[in-house]
Amino acid sequence: MRHSLSVALASLLGALLPMAPMAASAQEGGALPVIFTPPADREIPSGPFGDLVRKGERIFTQTGKYAGKYVGNDLTCESCHLDRGRKAYAAPLWGAYVTYPKFRTKNMKVSRLGERIQGCFRFSMNGTAPPLEGDTIRSIVAYSFWMAKGAPVGTPLAGTGMYHMPAATRHPNPFHGKKVYEARCALCHGADGLGTSSGGEVAFPPVWGPRSFNRGAGLAKVSKLAGFIKMNMPLSKGDTLTNQEAWDVAAYVDSQPRPADPRKKS
Repeated sequence: MRHSLSVALASLLGALLPMAPMAASAQEGGALPVIFTPPADREIPSGPFGDLVRKGERIFTQTGKYAGKYVGNDLTCESCHLDRGRKAYAAPLWGAYVTYPKFRTKNMKVSRLGERIQGCFRFSMNGTAPPLEGDTIRSIVAYSFWMAKGAPVGTPLAGTGMYHMPAATRHPNPFHGKKVYEARCALCHGADGLGTSSGGEVAFPPVWGPRSFNRGAGLAKVSKLAGFIKMNMPLSKGDTLTNQEAWDVAAYVDSQPRPADPRKKS
């Protein structure tokens, strides 16, 4: 019976998540992370809490429309946290909620989730931080809380955060990355990296340039960007680039101009 359950679990893991991250976890000697599935939209309750959750989702997916005064570029929360914050290895909200508060070396303090979201506005959306107790942060936190319904606390969840890339077999090469970008990424994000639009709306976000994330954002680090690209890009075809291709594309994108880190502006 126990063997049958193990076989069934292994089959489920293989169906739900890419093998590379799971294998890496096993090789490191740790227990396999728990698979978590966030609740379906139909489970959003009625009443004031449900209204706040739905408002959080609207802000999350249409940030410029519903929180535009805090946004300074063409990105939304969903630009990085794919599938409305649900997708594994794209910093899903269900994984974030159960890991905060936590210590962050970025600001050398124990941060609450709301403070982390403020940082997303300041760095990833190159804007200004909404008030911690204001409607924008409260709504996104409520959306995160609902999405983490049933998630265990203190237990590793498969797909939380970004994929931790194995060390590159050679130094990341932006010149090779440019070739891969042109072949696999430019169709959506533009050969110039400035994104594409349809009907006057942003279809795919800029990955560099004045309307992209600034140098203070997490994805401005080559290692984090490589992990994001590896597991998520091209869109709907994650884990199809080799590790070295992901490293090279990340190096190429990082070599392009983008807004300065606001902490370092003169």
